[in-house]
Amino acid sequence: MGIGEYPAEYNRKVHGPYDPARFYGKADIPFGQVKLGQLGAWLGRRRITGLPGAVSRAYWSWQHKYFLPKKTGFAPFGQLMVGLMAFFYAINYGKIIHHRNHKYHW
Repeated sequence: MGIGEYPAEYNRKVHGPYDPARFYGKADIPFGQVKLGQLGAWLGRRRITGLPGAVSRAYWSWQHKYFLPKKTGFAPFGQLMVGLMAFFYAINYGKIIHHRNHKYHW
């Protein structure tokens, strides 16, 4: 599967219009139901390239639920603001820890 191509499991006659938020592969056992003895076989069935596809599906399902409806509310903008606050806190954490107030100075 290359960039910009449909997944190999997608069939237009069976699935209808393409939805980027849907997984077209064969359904497998959820991770929470995998027994310890089946873990190796379950991991062997995973595709290495599956993570970018999972991130893309999560992004598109978020888009369809919160951002793309005609009458969207404050939720997508609030989620974006909280995400940006967490991101900027993480990248500036090294500078922030030097401004802590301590009861005893060393």
